Amino acid sequence: MLAFVVRRLIQALLVMLTVALIAFLMFRYVGDPVTFMVGQDATPQERAQLRTELGLNKPLLVQFGTFVVNSARGEFGVSYQEGRKVSSLIEERMPATLELSLCASVLAIAIGLPLGVYTALRRGSLGAQTLLTVSLLGISLPTFLIGILLIFLFSVVLHWLPSYGRGHVIALGPWTTGFATVDGWRHLILPSITLSLFQLALLIRLVRAEMLEVLRTDYIKFARARGLTQRAIHFGHTLKNTLVPVITITGLQLGGIIAFAVVTETVFQWPGMGLLFIQSVESADIPVMAAYLYLIALIFVVINLVVDLLYFAVDPRLRVGRAH
Repeated sequence: MLAFVVRRLIQALLVMLTVALIAFLMFRYVGDPVTFMVGQDATPQERAQLRTELGLNKPLLVQFGTFVVNSARGEFGVSYQEGRKVSSLIEERMPATLELSLCASVLAIAIGLPLGVYTALRRGSLGAQTLLTVSLLGISLPTFLIGILLIFLFSVVLHWLPSYGRGHVIALGPWTTGFATVDGWRHLILPSITLSLFQLALLIRLVRAEMLEVLRTDYIKFARARGLTQRAIHFGHTLKNTLVPVITITGLQLGGIIAFAVVTETVFQWPGMGLLFIQSVESADIPVMAAYLYLIALIFVVINLVVDLLYFAVDPRLRVGRAH
C-alpha cells in the first residue's frame, strides 16, 4: 500500500512539473509581461528595471526553477488586469466555484446512482425507457443551452428563481458562503442543476450498463442458485461490484465539474474561478490563466490519487493482488 501511494505521488509530481512548464511557457512566450505591466509609453530604462525586478534577465532554467518554487507556494505574480496578486483573486473566487461544484456533484450522485440502478433492474419498463431518453438529451444538449432554457423558464416566465449572481453570502474569515442564507440557496439552484445535468445523465447510463454486465456474470447466477434474496443479490453483490468503474468516472467528473464550470459560471455570471478565467482570456491576463491551469491540474491529480485509494476499499481483489 505504501509503495503504491509513493508511486502515485511521484507520478503526481511529474504531472505537476509538466503543467508548471506549460504555464511557464505561457508567461515566457505569450506576450511580453513587461509591456502588459508598464504599457507602450514606458522608457527603455523603466522596461529594463522592471525586467530585472521580475527576474526576466536571468537564464531560462533559473527562471523556471523560480517559477516552480513560487507556484508551489501559490504565488503566480500580479494580475495584469486587476493589478492585484493572483493568489488573492483565486482565494476570493474559489469558495463560489467549490460550492457550485459540490452541489452539482451531490445532485448528480444522489439522483444518478439510484436512477441508474432503477433503469437496470426495471429494464424494458416505460419508466426506465423514459429515463434513458431524458438522459440522452442531458448528454446531447450543450450546457450553455440548458442554462439559458432554465433561466427563460424559471426566471423570465415563472419568476421563481434569480437568473444571475451568487446572492447574499456570509463571510467566515477568508471564506464566503451562500449556504447560510436563503438568498444564497435560491441563486445556487439553477446553476447547480445546469452543471450537474451532464454528469447526472452520464452516471445513469454508466451505472445501468455496468450493473447489467455484472448481473450476467457467473457468481450472480451462483448467488441466485444459493437462494439469496433479490435484495441481497442486487445491492449486496451487484451494486458493490458496479461501484469500481463508477468511482473512477465519478472522480474524474468531479474534477471536470470544477474545471469546466466556466460555461455555467459565464451563463449565470457566477463569481467563481471559471468566470475569472474567461475574463482573463478576454484581457490576455497571463498570470491568472497560468494559475487557473495549475490549480485545475492539481485538483485532477488529487482526485485521481483519492480514486486510486478508494479502489482498495471497494475491490478486495486489488488488496489480494498487492499482498501477493
